Amino acid sequence: MPVGRPLDHCSTRVQLRAHTLVVCPLLFAALAMVPAARAETCTVTNASGSYGNVDVLSGAPSDSSTTFTVTCQGSKNKTIRLCIEMGAGSPTDAGRRALSNGAKYLDHEFYADPARTQVWGSWGAVVAAYGTGGVTQDVPFGGSSSVSKTFTVYARVLPNQQAAAALTYTWANASPGIRYGYLGSDPCPTGNGSTSAGSTVWTATVLPNCTVSATGVNFGSSGAISSNVDATGSVSVQCTNATPYTVALSGGNAGASDPTQRKMSKGGETITYGLYQNAARSQPWGGTSGLNTVGGTGSGAGQALTVYGRVAAQSTPSPGTYVDAVVVTLTY
Repeated sequence: MPVGRPLDHCSTRVQLRAHTLVVCPLLFAALAMVPAARAETCTVTNASGSYGNVDVLSGAPSDSSTTFTVTCQGSKNKTIRLCIEMGAGSPTDAGRRALSNGAKYLDHEFYADPARTQVWGSWGAVVAAYGTGGVTQDVPFGGSSSVSKTFTVYARVLPNQQAAAALTYTWANASPGIRYGYLGSDPCPTGNGSTSAGSTVWTATVLPNCTVSATGVNFGSSGAISSNVDATGSVSVQCTNATPYTVALSGGNAGASDPTQRKMSKGGETITYGLYQNAARSQPWGGTSGLNTVGGTGSGAGQALTVYGRVAAQSTPSPGTYVDAVVVTLTY
C-alpha cells in the first residue's frame, strides 16, 4: 500500500469527526426553538348573588355579598399572579353598573373590601373594561402543585334611588374573569392564560311600598259659631314609583258615616265639622273606597295632600277645647 494512505485514512476520520461536531450544535439549536408547554392553568367559579327585597323609599343603600373560588394547577414553590376582573354588565345605566328590567335601572356596585370603598372593576383583558381596574392577588403554591383561594365580593344597591319602580331587576355578566401567570415584575393584567366564570347573575326586587304621615286640622279659637270656620291640615304620602294608592279618612271618634258630620267633643258636648278634598269644601273626604276617598300614583318622592276642614255655623256649646281623632288609612 502506498505511503500516505494512513495519512489519508487519518484525514478521513478527522473529517468525519468534524462533520459530527457541526451537526450536533445545529440539532441542539433546533430543539431550543420548540416552546415549552405552559405549566399553570386556572379556573374560576361564578359570583352570583341576590339583594333580596330592597326598600328604596328610605334612600338608604342595600348591601349583600357573595364568594367565588379560583383554583390553579402549577409548579411547586412558585407563586401565581391572579388579575381578577368584574365587568360592567349589560346594559349599563349611562355607564354605571346597574341591574335592569327593560329600560328601567337600579344602580349597584361591586367592591373588594367590606367598607365598600374599593370598586371592583376591570382592565378589559377578559371582560369589558369598567372603572379603574380589577384586583391583583399573588397566591403561592408552596409545596403543592394545586392551590385554591376564595374571594368575597361586597355588593351594594346604591342609595337615593327612591324613583326606582317596583320591579325585579337583574344583572348578568361573564364575570369574574381572570388573567394569570407565574409571578413576575409586570403589573396586572399581564399573564399567560385567561378564563372567565361564563355567567354571573345578580337580582334585586323592589316591592310596592308606601309610607304616610299627617298634620292635624286646627280650627283655632272662636266665639259664637255664627259662620263657617275653615282650616287645613295635610296628609303626606310616599309610595314607590308607579304604585297606585288610596287614602281614606275615618269618621272620627263618633264613627260618622257622613264625612261632613264628624264630631269634636268635650265631655258630652260636641261641635260638628267636616273634612273635604277641595278648597271649595264641596267634595267630602271619607272612608268609602270609590266614593269619597282620594287616590294617586306614587313617584318615589313625598306627595302632600291638603285636607280642607270646615266647621259650619251651628249652636255654640260651652267654652273649652274640643277634639277628635281621625285615622288615616293608606291602601296600595
